[in-house]
Amino acid sequence: MIHIQSFTFNAFGENTYVLYDETRECVVIDPGCYERSEKEELSDFIQESNLKVVLLLNTHCHIDHVLGNAYVKEKYGVPFYIHELEAPVLRAVVNYAPIYGFPQYQEASPDHFLQLGTSVRFGQSELEVLFVPGHAPGHVAFVNRAQRLCIGGDVLFKRSIGRTDLPGGNFNTLIGSIHTQLFPLGDDFIVYPGHGESTTIGEEKRFNPFCAVL
Repeated sequence: MIHIQSFTFNAFGENTYVLYDETRECVVIDPGCYERSEKEELSDFIQESNLKVVLLLNTHCHIDHVLGNAYVKEKYGVPFYIHELEAPVLRAVVNYAPIYGFPQYQEASPDHFLQLGTSVRFGQSELEVLFVPGHAPGHVAFVNRAQRLCIGGDVLFKRSIGRTDLPGGNFNTLIGSIHTQLFPLGDDFIVYPGHGESTTIGEEKRFNPFCAVL
């Protein structure tokens, strides 16, 4: 069974997730930890929970989701995965990080590119990779159908959606991703977003002002 621990880091209020199962193997998704205290909060949880980090994953590579990539990759010596279309998005961060108040940002290069239609594995668990562009060109979501959960990044929020005015963003593409990739998962799926509280597919089908279909 997958357990989910969330942390809210950096000035953007970004959600970082640690997923682990009974084997104590875990993955870190979108580490937004920048300040020393944030890094310690993440590593303290991992140590105190006796977890072994085996993968570093990004749903997408905007600055608020990648600030802790180098820290996690170096501290735990794990491979780092993104979608190939996010590579230029990730490379750009070092150029604008100081403007956004993150002068100590450190780059981390991906080791592998995520293959759509496949799964990433840790312990006895797996996460299916869905392609959900619109907020970012190579945005992915991580899904476990058995437990009805989705780590969705900045695609679908509680009563909102990801912004589409950043480079590579497109409103129609984002709505298409939501309608064709996320909504068919099922109303009982819990979505753990990149910002804010979790929601369900069913709630957003009914009440989301941007993409409701019921």
